[in-house]
Amino acid sequence: MKQATSPLPVTNRRRFLQLLAMLSVGGKTLLRSGDARAAVDAARDVARADIAWPEMTHRTLGRTGWNASRLVFGCGAALSGRPRPELLDAAIDAGINVFDVGFRGYYDDAEANLAPFLKRHRENIFLISKAIAARVDADQALSAQERKGAAEAWAQRLDESLRELRVDHVDAYYLMASNNVDLVGSEEVQRAFETAKKAGKVKHLGLSTHENAERVLDTAVKTGAYDLAMIAITPAGWYDWANKGILKDSRPMTDLQPVLARARAAGLGLIGMKAGRYLAGRKFLGWGKPDAFDEHYSPDFLASGLSPYQRSYAFVLAHGLDAVNADMQSLAHLQENVAAAVGSQRYFAGAEAREGRVRG
Repeated sequence: MKQATSPLPVTNRRRFLQLLAMLSVGGKTLLRSGDARAAVDAARDVARADIAWPEMTHRTLGRTGWNASRLVFGCGAALSGRPRPELLDAAIDAGINVFDVGFRGYYDDAEANLAPFLKRHRENIFLISKAIAARVDADQALSAQERKGAAEAWAQRLDESLRELRVDHVDAYYLMASNNVDLVGSEEVQRAFETAKKAGKVKHLGLSTHENAERVLDTAVKTGAYDLAMIAITPAGWYDWANKGILKDSRPMTDLQPVLARARAAGLGLIGMKAGRYLAGRKFLGWGKPDAFDEHYSPDFLASGLSPYQRSYAFVLAHGLDAVNADMQSLAHLQENVAAAVGSQRYFAGAEAREGRVRG
């Protein structure tokens, strides 16, 4: 009688199963997107993803009432050049239910490349888009005519985004790159939004800002019109978009708590961006500043085992933000950020408990 073949050794069997998974994911991606490069990327990501994914935590996003994942999928850079169905599917499977994109004038094909995913998942996600109303200086005084023109251009870009996304509405529409308090506080912008809302094109007004952020956020609070604000903030304080560093003379995030608390008390959902960008450094400086925020961390947190990027995300989430927006262009990067978002609750249990708003 023929002797039965012995099973593969454990290590070889694991590699064999991983290979099958790589071929399966790569093949499905190729069939779905027709993009050979995306298929190769998907297969390679499977090879790196040999770790269990933690369960995403969620929090009510201000007065929107949406129970939002604490990690927001930033679609702009990831989808600007090509579809990434393998990344989007992995994100929603990981519990991410907020997807942020933006108009063609800045993000190229990102909205069009998100559209097929939205066709399958629109009812289960909170969809954000955004557009620049006008390129103005932070301290520039705007006339009524300038504010009106900016608001009209911003509203027109919403219509263009809806066509790109192939949807009839977005859940939130941001005044993108907000730096000018005249524009942020203007009745013209608020009227343009209310007209779009009555037409069923959008539910919530928001803004994104990485310049003059503190004044912009305070102005948004005073208007009572904004439901969301995406702010460029780090453990060391406000991010400086112009210098790709920390804003000169900024207070650290722990000292900015009153500013963030006023916004939350007014019902704004707060989403962070650029939380770890400074750590990447700049090319002419040799790249990389992994220890840039270490002075703001406790010894226990530094010994947590999280990477520098994960620490920055976990820290800002525990110190006043509802969620953090991340640009993720690989499955491994996505997995790292999911772990950071979930880890915030674990490593900063005291701070989270005091806010009393985290829900698993």
